[in-house]
Amino acid sequence: MNASAFEAKIVSPAELPHRVANLPHPLVFTNGCFDILHRGHVTYLAQARSLGASLIVAVNTDASVKRLGKGDERPINTLDDRMALLAALACVSLVTWFNEDTPLARILDCHPDVLVKGGDWPVEKIVGYNEVTGWGGSVHSIPFIHQKSTTALLEKIRRL
Repeated sequence: MNASAFEAKIVSPAELPHRVANLPHPLVFTNGCFDILHRGHVTYLAQARSLGASLIVAVNTDASVKRLGKGDERPINTLDDRMALLAALACVSLVTWFNEDTPLARILDCHPDVLVKGGDWPVEKIVGYNEVTGWGGSVHSIPFIHQKSTTALLEKIRRL
């Protein structure tokens, strides 16, 4: 694979349904900011991927991250950079983005068999729970193995 081949995994929301149609199922979907990629992220993504044959990751746009109230300086990395890092991971099949406050539109676009979020989300509170369970899919909250966060990483950097 050449240096930029993995970027072919980055797809616009408009392209997403067409690209998803060619992926093996079961299809797993997750979303997040993934601002500064760390061990917690990659462990979580590998676990999510193990629940199916393909993994779609929807990433918050920069504006969407700012609305989450994570701090004025966030995101640290731009959307394009965050998506490129995720696309480079072997466990990730496709990467897309959403500018809305929730990824519901992307969930409806790709109709996943499995919906996943991190362990800080109760299953019933995961956006898309009703839709995915309604069409016969499953929803999972994956417990954190590594207690890592971008916020904690930034606090550590500031202290140094």
